[in-house]
Amino acid sequence: MLRSFIDEDLIHQLLKDARPEKNRVREIIQKSLAKVRLEPEETAALLKIEDRALLQEIFEGAKKLKEVVYGNRIVLFAPLYVGNECTNDCAYCAFRSSNRSARRKTLSDEELKEEVIALQKKGQKRLILVFGEHPKYGGDFIANAVSTTYATRSGKGEIRRVNINAAPMEVKEYKKLKKAGIGTYQIFQETYHRATYRKFHPRGKKSDFLWRLYGLDRAQEAGLDDVGIGALFGLYDWKFEVMGLLSHAIHLEKEFNVGPHTISFPRVQPAQSVKLPENYRVSDDDFKKLVAVLRLSVPYTGMILTARESPKLRKEVIELGCSQIDAGSRIEMQGYTCALSQEQESDRQQFKLGDTRTLDEVMQELVEDGYTPSFCTACYRLGRTGEHFMELAIPGFIHKYCTPNAILTLKEYLQDYASARTRKTGSAAIRKALEKIGSTDLKNEVTSRLKRIENGERDLYF
Repeated sequence: MLRSFIDEDLIHQLLKDARPEKNRVREIIQKSLAKVRLEPEETAALLKIEDRALLQEIFEGAKKLKEVVYGNRIVLFAPLYVGNECTNDCAYCAFRSSNRSARRKTLSDEELKEEVIALQKKGQKRLILVFGEHPKYGGDFIANAVSTTYATRSGKGEIRRVNINAAPMEVKEYKKLKKAGIGTYQIFQETYHRATYRKFHPRGKKSDFLWRLYGLDRAQEAGLDDVGIGALFGLYDWKFEVMGLLSHAIHLEKEFNVGPHTISFPRVQPAQSVKLPENYRVSDDDFKKLVAVLRLSVPYTGMILTARESPKLRKEVIELGCSQIDAGSRIEMQGYTCALSQEQESDRQQFKLGDTRTLDEVMQELVEDGYTPSFCTACYRLGRTGEHFMELAIPGFIHKYCTPNAILTLKEYLQDYASARTRKTGSAAIRKALEKIGSTDLKNEVTSRLKRIENGERDLYF
């Protein structure tokens, strides 16, 4: 019989007893900078910091760690909702079964193709397909959606990486998705506090805490070695949820010798016919703190910051350790093809977005802020996933792949989709990124491939 690997009593005790003494905190930061995953008691100490000067050291440590492991690149993707029919009744979600005002839709193959083409025409190369929990959306249905997405091409556009956010499945269903060539499989526990979980998930299969908690174990058993975890901040104490995410990462390490490929940390946002919980609202300052602490706690893991947050806050939080963001996002059903205006349509979307800028606007800001936007998918297509990815990422060897591939995918975007302003600033960003490549041979090879892209070649990667 399954038992929860989330020890609530221990987490509460660690948070109660934690004493963030200055020298101890600095030792913990240095351990993280050595790319060693923190222990729960160490993370608890970071979470209890209130001293502003010491908190600034946490922020600086998170920034430095991100640069060491991932460089200054930011990977971009877009969400695509394939179906919003759902048998669950999650209290914070506009797609919950009891919301009769939501407009339900499951995309046909042709409608899915239209959405994919609309995204390709903006320059997107990486998608995450999102599904409600419904008998319609089994392994065969999701695998078909993945295959359809990969097979859809328009001009120079193509989708090279399809991740999935869907309900937990049986091992045999996950195997169908493995065969279809999916990337990361995401399951967010939402809250790791069991009583809170029961409160917000009263009906539907999602009400089974343990079924969801072990969903990614079954994915690993099926051979899906890139998995993503997350918590919905604002349902319970944010410090507890950070400890829950760390506990989940440790569990995956112990059981499968590889932790989560990504960690997400969305905050609860307004949604149709939803009354937002107030008791555990996460302030912007606390949000920045939890992101920095997560970055230090699990050094090898990608950190995803979503468009739930405002452009201003995203700009501030990205530098604290985020490696992936979505951009140009619409989360209504058929949001990329049937949106009547830039205004969000609450009866066709799960929650309200905070950042509705176009992909090009986000790209423009990123390059102006000194980042190298990336649409790279090379690691997944060359088998650098799961444990093999960790072997590369933890010692920092990933730099010899990530920076060159980010430069090449940015060049593609500039050639095919960018506005004149973004093309100008992006070209300057490429020149700066090239200067940071230490190997003369590698720099020369990247320069050669940039010329090939200018001459019409595409999809060049290391």
